Amino acid sequence: MCALKILHVAGARPNFMKVAPIIAAMARHGDVFEQQLVHTGQHYDENMSRVFFDQLGLPRPDQNLEVGSGSHAQQTGRIMEAFEKVVLEDRPDWVSVVGDVNSTLACSLVCAKLGIRVAHVEAGLRSFDRTMPEEINRMVTDRLADLLFTPSPDGDENLLREGVSPDRIHFVGNVMIDSLLRLLPQAGPAAEAFLERLAREREAAGDFPVGDDPVLVTLHRPANVDESGPLAEIMGSLVELGRDRTVIFPVHPRTRGRIAAGGYGKGADGLVLIEPVGYLEFVGLMQKAALVLTDSGGIQEETTVLGVPCLTVRPNTERPITITEGTNQLVQCRQQVITDAALAALKGPPSKAARPEKWDGHAAERIVEVFLGLEK
Repeated sequence: MCALKILHVAGARPNFMKVAPIIAAMARHGDVFEQQLVHTGQHYDENMSRVFFDQLGLPRPDQNLEVGSGSHAQQTGRIMEAFEKVVLEDRPDWVSVVGDVNSTLACSLVCAKLGIRVAHVEAGLRSFDRTMPEEINRMVTDRLADLLFTPSPDGDENLLREGVSPDRIHFVGNVMIDSLLRLLPQAGPAAEAFLERLAREREAAGDFPVGDDPVLVTLHRPANVDESGPLAEIMGSLVELGRDRTVIFPVHPRTRGRIAAGGYGKGADGLVLIEPVGYLEFVGLMQKAALVLTDSGGIQEETTVLGVPCLTVRPNTERPITITEGTNQLVQCRQQVITDAALAALKGPPSKAARPEKWDGHAAERIVEVFLGLEK
């Protein structure tokens, strides 16, 4: 029997955490699967990409399309043009796409037009907010995909309500949590080493030391960081929190420039802006945090498993299970609202969140079982 040719697509850093466990699980069946990894280059920071690949144990991509940034239309079009050449040359049996980034949509469209079967990992999630580009990517990809691997029961419900055939839907759990649980033992030491370096640097600069149980912040959505009003509201809250405790904020260079231009973040000794960090360091910082403030989808999931309180600065979430079963809470992008919610979470009792069903570190194995069943 010929090996099943699987082409995995990764375009942005969160994709790496989802692709890694699937590649590892398929590699244990080397006689069944022939794998390739294509990095579209949607997130194109070479240094950060290399760190994530190294820490996750990912093989180097077989191809890097290096599409870079641009408008949604420009980026999607460039990915489609470059990826079509790859698919025509390699003719895979299946293309596996993950998440909800432009690469996910673009590669699914190419495959649909060429008659290549698509598997969508993290299918069925819905925020019901079509102003979010990710929502459009999710909806279209799910309509095109031949196999839909859902991370939670609400994903199945959404797909069935949209008329997707039940035999295409497979509730497998959360592959991002596979990576989290596998690497958690390494994350603590990595964060400790990072914090020691940070403490030395701050001491040398005469800055206040980094305290225990910090608030950890991660923001990237344009609605929060590209517009001066929302960014001012968020930074005003971080200044308030940073007067009494350490607030660690790994900042993208573009956001750092907007913070500097707006003069935000002044007046708090505890507010520490740092460069983006690797996956292990960030997971370790999450584990140590008393509270995480974010607008990221994946971090809502990771904090739920870690039992760390999470405030998500968004009006909605495509991961409602992190609220109903986890530690997540949505907050308005208003300074006082964020501050009040953060103080309440910091003063509240420890979280008693339950880990959602099948968020157990074995989602990738269940995905492989589905593929193996197709070949019987």
